[in-house]
Amino acid sequence: MPDFSRKLLPLLGHSGGSRDAMTCLYRCGNACDHPAPNQSANPYLGDVVNAEMSRRGVITAGAAGAMVLGFGGSVLAATPAFAGGHHPTKPATPAKAGKIGFTPVAPNTLDQVSIPAGYQTSVVIRWGDAVVPGAPAFNVDRQTAAAQSKQFGYNNDFVGVVPIPGSKDRALLVVNHEYTNENLMFRGFTSLDALTVEQIQVAMAAHGLSVVEIERTGKRGQWKPAKDHRLRYNRRITALATEFKLTGPVAGTAAVKTAADPSGKIVIGTLNNCAGGVTPWGTILSGEENFNQYFVGGDAVAAETKPKLSRYGISTTARYPADSRKWERAQERFDLAKHPNEANRFGWIVEVDPFDPDGRPRKHTAMGRFKHEGANVIVAGSGHVVAYMGDDERFDYLYKFVSDKKYIKSDAPWARKHNLTLLESGTLYVAKVTGDSPATEIDGTGTLPADGKFDGKGQWIKLVSGNRSFVPGMTAVDVLTFTRLAGDAVGATKMDRPEDVQPSLRTGKIYAAMTNNTNRGVGTNPGVDEANPRNANKHGHIFEITEDRGDHTGLTFTWQLPIVCGDPAAAGTYFGGYDKTKVSPISCPDNVAFDSAGNLWISTDGNALGSNDGLFATPIEGKERGHLRQFLTVPKGAETCGPFITGDDKSVFVAVQHPGEITGASVDNPASHWPDGDFAKPAVIVTWKTDGGPIGS
Repeated sequence: MPDFSRKLLPLLGHSGGSRDAMTCLYRCGNACDHPAPNQSANPYLGDVVNAEMSRRGVITAGAAGAMVLGFGGSVLAATPAFAGGHHPTKPATPAKAGKIGFTPVAPNTLDQVSIPAGYQTSVVIRWGDAVVPGAPAFNVDRQTAAAQSKQFGYNNDFVGVVPIPGSKDRALLVVNHEYTNENLMFRGFTSLDALTVEQIQVAMAAHGLSVVEIERTGKRGQWKPAKDHRLRYNRRITALATEFKLTGPVAGTAAVKTAADPSGKIVIGTLNNCAGGVTPWGTILSGEENFNQYFVGGDAVAAETKPKLSRYGISTTARYPADSRKWERAQERFDLAKHPNEANRFGWIVEVDPFDPDGRPRKHTAMGRFKHEGANVIVAGSGHVVAYMGDDERFDYLYKFVSDKKYIKSDAPWARKHNLTLLESGTLYVAKVTGDSPATEIDGTGTLPADGKFDGKGQWIKLVSGNRSFVPGMTAVDVLTFTRLAGDAVGATKMDRPEDVQPSLRTGKIYAAMTNNTNRGVGTNPGVDEANPRNANKHGHIFEITEDRGDHTGLTFTWQLPIVCGDPAAAGTYFGGYDKTKVSPISCPDNVAFDSAGNLWISTDGNALGSNDGLFATPIEGKERGHLRQFLTVPKGAETCGPFITGDDKSVFVAVQHPGEITGASVDNPASHWPDGDFAKPAVIVTWKTDGGPIGS
């Protein structure tokens, strides 16, 4: 019988967490077995340029994914700008700060969802459940692409919940389906090469997104799929057949034209959708991440194209990379030898309007092309929308996008039509940071410098605005299509896998999860700096940005690390200065969110401390800053994705991704039996307080 115990894999595990080799293969194409794509010589620590910066005022409105479900009569009313009416440039009030009262869940390796006493949890929807009315019942032995195109997809990641106008107890659940694991999907699986074309098409249909109408059960925090005839919004968006519209400066250019789409404006499918965000106008943003693994034939492209493909992790030396998904067997477009521009049509931020079930989702080229973890927006005082984004790769960059147009706060149809265009044009920036401590005090162990903090200053470097490039030697189309190369050219700061980036609507500060990077300071790889202070960083950290004068459209900021993750007993960890004997251990932060009191919630992916991944919460302001507590754990082999906390704080949604994804597991010999007692199935859960009170209090 295979050994399903979790083992530390220092050379695998997506930059050195405890992620299993099976996950490394299917999730990111064994990214950590290959050299980091960023081989640029740009410095990893830059001086902040002193310049006269324009100021546009403080933020006055915004919405981020953690707090959009309030229970108003419209989408706009249900997306409060700030929890409790607090102005986001002011800190949370002491009365609200630190209101976390649950007993922490102990680290464990159980095959279950573990939650604190006084809470309940249930499965909302799982792989194979019906989404589109008329979908057949799931049968693992009789899967077809047609059936999967109507059923809930595989490996759910981002979770967004948007209220349905006019209803207090109905909402739309929108979920990304990042990738598939054919080992755990098909009985009798032997290899990807042995899959039938129909099975490959099933996998393609299991990618994408699901839009599912849900309803509250009772008056507490439980939600279930709605079961009546009003399911007019339910939809499956797939990599197999859904048409997407390209917007922005790259749309219609030679960079994205193919034989099948000579217009360069319509793309089939979306790939490897990871995290995302919810906009103030009620749409969903979804990030296309590890799209490189779906393509073959990179060895046959033109010589001048190969460095561009390599920078995105696409092999240019082998026709059939060992970790490719074999999709070219089902659709020829994934063979770059025949369709060299197809890869340029992926790696974008996707916007889906869940209230338009027949409309084409859009890919916004103005926001740049890289391995997007996701995007989250806040509205500046000037009215411009500002989106923050991370590029999830070792030694890659943080970005922000500022829209050209201004947000209109109105329920009127004409206003929403206008707001739907906000992400189609704007200015894209990349971050460059420096620390304020002598380099000799950053020794790679995580020991704090003499001033007691890892902190410093930062600059947003302009890459492109509309059709104007600010990167010498690159056109605007070049910058947006090959944004990583533009970041290299301007000397952006190489970070430790910047993943989810989320603004707090109470303080206006921005929080980014730096998941890990075991290559930091190893061999010829870039060494430590104050923003990435540990060599062989296997546990990750949280990066906090404070925009100067609260201006999210400005060009400078300060930063600090409120949490340096790992075992609290280890010297090289930090929890905002809080007593480390009273905090929960945490490793590999992935996604972040906020409750209405401004507390920071963190989900993990690849726990390198030997226990299951989980969800954690901590106050981020006041005396309790850094008092981190574990709220739940997911089953063995699984990753904690999401989370999404409703605006009334009564429910927290979590996507349990890849349960039982452990080498040797299969449908017939599962490593996890969650959630139904047979074989493992990815699923979305919701957790609520038994007494109906706010989560975490």
